[in-house]
Amino acid sequence: MKLKETTGIRELVRPLHNPGIPFTKLQGNGNDFILIDEHDRVAVADSLKPSFAVQCCHRNFGIGADGVLFLSLSDHADLRMRLFQPDGSEAEMCGNGVRCLAKYAWNSGMVGESFEVETLAGIIPLKVRDIGGDFWARVDMGVPCFDRKGIPAIGEGEFLMEPLEGFEVSAVNTGVPHAVIFVDDLLDLPVEEVAPHIRHSSLFPEGANVNFVRVADTFQVRTFERGIEGETLSCGTGSVASAAVARRMGMVGDEVFVETRGGPLLIAFEGERAFMDGPAATVYSGLLSDEFHWDISQVI
Repeated sequence: MKLKETTGIRELVRPLHNPGIPFTKLQGNGNDFILIDEHDRVAVADSLKPSFAVQCCHRNFGIGADGVLFLSLSDHADLRMRLFQPDGSEAEMCGNGVRCLAKYAWNSGMVGESFEVETLAGIIPLKVRDIGGDFWARVDMGVPCFDRKGIPAIGEGEFLMEPLEGFEVSAVNTGVPHAVIFVDDLLDLPVEEVAPHIRHSSLFPEGANVNFVRVADTFQVRTFERGIEGETLSCGTGSVASAAVARRMGMVGDEVFVETRGGPLLIAFEGERAFMDGPAATVYSGLLSDEFHWDISQVI
């Protein structure tokens, strides 16, 4: 590894860990991912997956994505999914990501219409289908956790409508921790400005994704994602979290049609269990070039 200085920029120059790695780019409602298929061999060593994700997710010096999905076989389910985010952190679960992984696995003939995926948040059952030529997946998201210890959040009991940073904030874990805030105006809300204060609040020991929700004629959600450190076009776990909190407060019933900036999701509840229906699509497949061996790591 070599470090060379240029005017105002520090370049970290390092060889690609394994040139020629095949990848597939997929998106679920505009939440986009690079998928690396490791079901028959390890393409990127575990110790290098975080830095690989940082490099690949860069939208100027890499492929560009909201995360890298690693697909492998599992001893406990049909498949295993690991998600590394643009900051190198590993996320426990991603609703849009697991649909993208399901799309790839289904197209590749690895799975049938019903199967299970192992994640850090547990085993996720899925059912996939074709609707008019479009791929949709129904994801069993489990039972949302409102208890502070399970979110995790500081304190005891549930975290509902607590004052924080000038907002009334609720929190729930739907595979990852989410803060949910109901607002009257989403269009002019400066999400990138206000969300980081809540995302990094000391009340959330592991941080939290932040969802802003408008409930009117439609149920609209905008999400600032932990690990991406910015707003994404859609967040599956965030949509489930927003619907779960709204249902807890009596604002909606057992089916919630969620509008994200990237497209629709249908969130349904059977008892306390949440299900997410949504699309996923393949964008393109490619091969990492042997020229992909450096990135600009830090602007100084």
